[in-house]
Amino acid sequence: MCGIAGIWGQNDPNGVQIMMDSLIHRGPDADGIFVAETQAGVLGHRRLSIMDPKGGNQPIYGDEKSKAIVANGEIYNFPQLRPDLMERHNFRTSSDTEAILHLYEEHGTETVNLLDGMYAFAIADENSLFAARDPIGIKPLYYGEKNGSTIIASELKAIAKCCDNVKEFPPGTYYHSDSGFTTFYTVPDLQPEVDADPEILIKRLRETLEEAVVKRLMSDVPLGAFLSGGLDSSIIAAIVRQHHSGPLHTFSVGIEGSQDLAAARLVSRHLDTIHHEYVITPQEVKEKLPEIIYFMETFDQDLVRSGIPCYFTSRLAAEYVKVILTGEGADELFAGYTYYKGIPDEEVLHRELRRSVATLHNINLQRVDRLTMAHSIEGRVPFLDLKCIELGQQIPAKYKIAGDPLIEKWILRKAFEDMLPSEIVWRNKLQFDEGSGTVDLLNELLSSAMSAEEAEAYQQKHPEAKLRSAEECFYHQVFMEAFDNPEPILANVGRWSDRPV
Repeated sequence: MCGIAGIWGQNDPNGVQIMMDSLIHRGPDADGIFVAETQAGVLGHRRLSIMDPKGGNQPIYGDEKSKAIVANGEIYNFPQLRPDLMERHNFRTSSDTEAILHLYEEHGTETVNLLDGMYAFAIADENSLFAARDPIGIKPLYYGEKNGSTIIASELKAIAKCCDNVKEFPPGTYYHSDSGFTTFYTVPDLQPEVDADPEILIKRLRETLEEAVVKRLMSDVPLGAFLSGGLDSSIIAAIVRQHHSGPLHTFSVGIEGSQDLAAARLVSRHLDTIHHEYVITPQEVKEKLPEIIYFMETFDQDLVRSGIPCYFTSRLAAEYVKVILTGEGADELFAGYTYYKGIPDEEVLHRELRRSVATLHNINLQRVDRLTMAHSIEGRVPFLDLKCIELGQQIPAKYKIAGDPLIEKWILRKAFEDMLPSEIVWRNKLQFDEGSGTVDLLNELLSSAMSAEEAEAYQQKHPEAKLRSAEECFYHQVFMEAFDNPEPILANVGRWSDRPV
């Protein structure tokens, strides 16, 4: 996991260095800059060492020094790609990033169709720039234009230092300076297997998710798992415990007496993990809120609420590991949110779940990326493996919300009910901020932060923000104070409130 930056169209190492200085948290282990011999542009990299910690510093050069890559993320099929590529290329590192570059030397822009992973990368090829972002947008990338040059960076705060016209680099898309943007992936629009035997679907789901977790155990540094005590993180931890050699560290946070802390302890005892927990206090949240909003690059009420426990869990995990697995994506694939129950039509629910997965890139996935990287650890999301997404689209909605009484994620619970305590498998869905007690804590914290009258005046002052509550007005105020140039960042804030049913 790393941070990348670049200016293509002019030779501006200082501009790239300024952006890189804003990304140190994404890569505290090393940094590097590539300056094209043709003066066509500059690429920069901040490194968090995961694969080949000693030898994998970037930029990495191709067989010809005119080609170089900077990348963020992990390529999970690297072990399968490398042996074949080694027959024709001289690998200088054991880094998975080098495989991307050698694939590009052979296949050009078709490289993206050969990769299995989460990534955002940029390749310099003499006078040309090739950049791409993974299919779901797990890893971030932004771009802008200034004085005829293309500017890219991993985070909005970095690119806003060089450019006012900033946009999100779309997921499942590549860019070539000769041909512009091309979409290579969209979430598949598959028809559910209505007549499929649920037992067969349950078996396929278990096998597919286990494979997704196993491939994400690839690491040359310590690895652990978030464990909120909810279904999704508990399933991931259970699979990791089964396949990971050595002890497993798990991490949970909440207010004193929260449901999540108690449930996580139960799961940890059941799985025999080395468990760590942290109790959040209102005073600490108040102190850290500006930092949380700065790293998240959002003022959205729902995202900030869920970001608070994520921030503290990431901080805790960083004391022990550099790679963390999370349960992100399960709710969107298997109908985990309460509002899905209010969609009575199976076809409409199916479409809404597909849309939910397709819009994760600038909401929940942004939260996971920013708050793990704020503490220099790498978050991995097995539920959003492309095979899991494809299978999720094939499972009928009637197996996602089912039972008597109706319960969310029914088929996911059935697939793993033998691996966890029954009180965890059939526990009612609680959002991260609810189970951890963050909602109660915020009510106490924000009761005096901004009055209803102050919030109304603030909303009138910022009508373009469409602020929904006094709480969100307060977050917006903190947001505006966090950045020297907030406007480019504001233009890219993802909103849960913009997700129509």
